[in-house]
Amino acid sequence: MMNFFSNFSSKCFLTCAKVLTLAYSCGLLVNPAAAASYPERPITVINPWTAGGPADTVARPVLEQLSARLGQPVVLENRAGANGTIGSAYVARAKPDGYTLLFSHVGPITISPAVQKNMPYDSTKDLAPITQIVSAPNVLVVRPDLPIHSLGEFVAYARSHPGELSYGSVGPGSTTHLAGEILSHQAGIELLHVPYKGAAPVITGLMGKEIDVAFLNAAGVKTYIESGKLRGLAVTTLKRSTMLPELPAIAEVYPGFEVNSWYGLMAPAGTPAPVIDLLQKNVAQILKTPEMVTFFEQRGLAPEGTTPQEYAAQIRKDLQRWQEGVQQAGLEPQ
Repeated sequence: MMNFFSNFSSKCFLTCAKVLTLAYSCGLLVNPAAAASYPERPITVINPWTAGGPADTVARPVLEQLSARLGQPVVLENRAGANGTIGSAYVARAKPDGYTLLFSHVGPITISPAVQKNMPYDSTKDLAPITQIVSAPNVLVVRPDLPIHSLGEFVAYARSHPGELSYGSVGPGSTTHLAGEILSHQAGIELLHVPYKGAAPVITGLMGKEIDVAFLNAAGVKTYIESGKLRGLAVTTLKRSTMLPELPAIAEVYPGFEVNSWYGLMAPAGTPAPVIDLLQKNVAQILKTPEMVTFFEQRGLAPEGTTPQEYAAQIRKDLQRWQEGVQQAGLEPQ
């Protein structure tokens, strides 16, 4: 009888050992000792957008300092396509060991699930939030010949001219489009959406009086506002922008209104908590340095450095917000 139990226990131990070994090799579990010594080799951060774009501008200075702090190269690799979902899906399928990370963006993480059928990943189940790096406010701007000087006057004018005020966007389903739909719903107004193929044509359309208003990146319109070529009314983040502090947040009048084109850092789901915490702590400290604060504020961006829990809450809130915005816009997921 003793031999039976002895043999049984030995077989169970060997079986469990094989299962654990297989789990480690497949990335389902990560050796705690390996997590404690992280990082031991270069880290790759996937940028789901093309090289040389705004995401590169935000990511590279942060990753350079992160590399110096961790003592290992932190390399930015571009994997663009399908509105950012190709690179995001690549990270969602990667081994959860902290060596493949995602430079995340509001688009592929929270907007694409609302406008795209058959998403290749679940933003809340397949990816783990590390930290939100920056917030990027848009500004509600009007052409200066209109008798509109404030958000209140804008809403009043729109109500007295239903369907006559046109607003430009960089395309259907973009933040610049859905911002108009969400504000229209909250303020009880009717606007005419006019899609363009980029921010520059929208600005040209405003100054050429083809359209009346638009929601555009703060850094992209700051000089036009200061020169009087466009008139800024309000920003779309929950708090005022340090770049244009004189402009109120729309949320001051319509609580909860937020269109935040954030960037952040995420990892494959299952990445060990000590790795997540180490990365969050270092990035948050980097974002508090005076040079980083100045760098981002000059570009109309607000440094964040939120906790993984705060970033997860932002993602959940945005998923619901964009789903509602798409419904209000009458868009059908493609």
